[in-house]
Amino acid sequence: MKRISVNFLLITAFSLLLFAFVTIKDGGIKGKVSSADSVVQVIAISGSDTLKANINGENFTISNVKPGTYVVWVKGKLPSRDASLGNVAVLDSTTTDVGQIRLKQ
Repeated sequence: MKRISVNFLLITAFSLLLFAFVTIKDGGIKGKVSSADSVVQVIAISGSDTLKANINGENFTISNVKPGTYVVWVKGKLPSRDASLGNVAVLDSTTTDVGQIRLKQ
């Protein structure tokens, strides 16, 4: 009887631990870029992680972003200058909207 109780507790603990890791989901970053025809690339950087954005017109989205703080960098075509936005916080299972990023001439 004692062995069955111990096995039940171990199985329950393992199941809860497994469920905790399955429920963690990555977030995302989205926004707009003024002068969409001047954009070469949009990336998010955190430490050694670099994530590229999908650009659709003036809108961009970055998917599968791990929770943390990022710098969003917009690389522009000449004569536009690059722009960046720091301290972009991404939380678990949420998409952070950074609004509009303007490229300067």
